[in-house]
Amino acid sequence: MSADLRFDVATLGEMMVLLAAEEPGPLAQVQSFRKRTAGAETNVAIGLARLGLRVTWASRLGGDSMGAYLLAEMQREGVDCSQVVVAPDQRTGFMLKGRTVDGSDPPTEYYRQGSAASRMTAEGLVLDWLLRARHLHATGVFAAVSAGCLAAQQAAMQAMRAAGRTVSFDPNLRPALWPSPQAMREQINALAVQADWLLPGLEEGRFLTGGDTPEAIAAFYRDRGVPAVVVKLGTDGAYYESASARGRVPAFPVERVVDTVGAGDGFAVGVISRLLEGGSLESAARRGAWIGARAVQVPGDTEGLPSRSELLAALL
Repeated sequence: MSADLRFDVATLGEMMVLLAAEEPGPLAQVQSFRKRTAGAETNVAIGLARLGLRVTWASRLGGDSMGAYLLAEMQREGVDCSQVVVAPDQRTGFMLKGRTVDGSDPPTEYYRQGSAASRMTAEGLVLDWLLRARHLHATGVFAAVSAGCLAAQQAAMQAMRAAGRTVSFDPNLRPALWPSPQAMREQINALAVQADWLLPGLEEGRFLTGGDTPEAIAAFYRDRGVPAVVVKLGTDGAYYESASARGRVPAFPVERVVDTVGAGDGFAVGVISRLLEGGSLESAARRGAWIGARAVQVPGDTEGLPSRSELLAALL
């Protein structure tokens, strides 16, 4: 890494406290919850930091116990938090997540409206900090939180592209946060075409492009200038395409699905880490599928994200 690049990866986004049910059943009847961390961008930041990459994160947290907990967890994971603002008069968002026993998506409830992170703006983005990283990871979640967050993400992606850095983007659709499906499609696609590495899920891609197959979804974005697209196919693995390579990788076998939340973030960790190492798109998709499979076998968003030693052991 050159002297002017201090970080491998930068990201910005909202982190929330996750209260995960300890027993199955309707959330209204659950009596016991366990406190964990949640956030699409921060899940990826944690995963990349565990693999030895130098990761930095920008956000806002409330000056409350939840904010203090999240900041301490990110620092413990080795993520640079120099651009995290703690606002004493604002609150930190949180979410409730149920527990399922049949492998289905768990019920979730979000309490993030008016949170400290929702008040982020493009004016608050420090470009000198951002451009110290060689790569930016962005998702559709942060863009959906507020108009200010959307503007901040647009500015970050544009600045990195203009500086010749690489950008990855996971659409990570959250319909409840957008005013309409049409607005979500338009804004997410406007961000997606600024990415170098695009990581849609199959159903997301169908909604965003109108294409039915992974090949059609990839073609939609490749025709609009995206260099590399990896479409997540769940139990069918992944489809990857660039100017020099295209194909499929299989999913890794999973003995028992515990929690599907966070699998896409784990997949992103695999793809981004491998591409930043200079690996092929095929090997990146394969690593993404491996980490995604680990993620669904544990109850939290980050418990399945491997350390560098675990990754090396798996390769051996």
